[in-house]
Amino acid sequence: MSPYQAPLQPSLARRGIPRAAAERADPELIPQAREDASTRVLLLHEDTAPLRAPEALRFLAPADVPDDAMWALLGRDERGPVLAAVLRDGAPRPFEGEWGPLRVIGASLPAADAELLVTAVSLGRWLRDAAFCPNCGARCELLMSGWMRRCPNCGRAHFPRTDPAVIVAIDSAADPDRLLLGANAAWGGRRYSCFAGFVEAGESLESAVERELAEEANVRVRDIRYRGSQAWPYPRSLMLGFRATAVADDDALPDGDEIISVRWFTRDEIGAGLRGEGDIGLPGPASIAHALISEWHAETR
Repeated sequence: MSPYQAPLQPSLARRGIPRAAAERADPELIPQAREDASTRVLLLHEDTAPLRAPEALRFLAPADVPDDAMWALLGRDERGPVLAAVLRDGAPRPFEGEWGPLRVIGASLPAADAELLVTAVSLGRWLRDAAFCPNCGARCELLMSGWMRRCPNCGRAHFPRTDPAVIVAIDSAADPDRLLLGANAAWGGRRYSCFAGFVEAGESLESAVERELAEEANVRVRDIRYRGSQAWPYPRSLMLGFRATAVADDDALPDGDEIISVRWFTRDEIGAGLRGEGDIGLPGPASIAHALISEWHAETR
């Protein structure tokens, strides 16, 4: 590997329109934007959004959004503001047509659409799930154009929560054409991916990498390299991608609980998996795991 690698560019980390965070404090921003027919609205039903084409989001006018949606500012460009309108849990889709989930369509969208959708899904989960103050239980009021809640009872302010998690692709210590992946029990052994886990309180990212690999795959690692990050709102993660090298390949063993199988794959096997061939499934293209695996596969040895 060369001493310097350009940063990884995961599908959901591409830059989109400016977020216009400085405008969020204006209490009239959302009401005024909803009165403007030119405002673009991204309607969200759980983690799906309407499509106008297989690789393009369908934006609505404010008047076309159901009355009980929750609103937030996603950003602003030269054409004006873009709002998210989040349907509440249990609400039906308000119209027929093609809808796409973030996991499936995120990688195929243009950069601006991809960022808007991952932001809307991330924020939308918080808007739907965190209506009450975790300190006293009172219902909070929504402020800052959908980006803050304040409790009218105890006065505390609450913001969307993001949990950091590390995800790691493991190079072989002995063979540059082998990559270690694991099969999670939740997938029934049908899909292999990078190893991942949440960062614990008081823990550095590098320590989290070492701990997760020891716990899940019994592997000690060296040469830990940060590669890039992207949001992954399942439920509210920021995935921080790393590469590392195993100290001893033969140490690899699954924990038998979360990870039911670990396997060293050859470059040819990974290539077949990325093409949808062979006997293994790999992560979908919207995930940072796919980006890490694809980066490894593309390297010239």
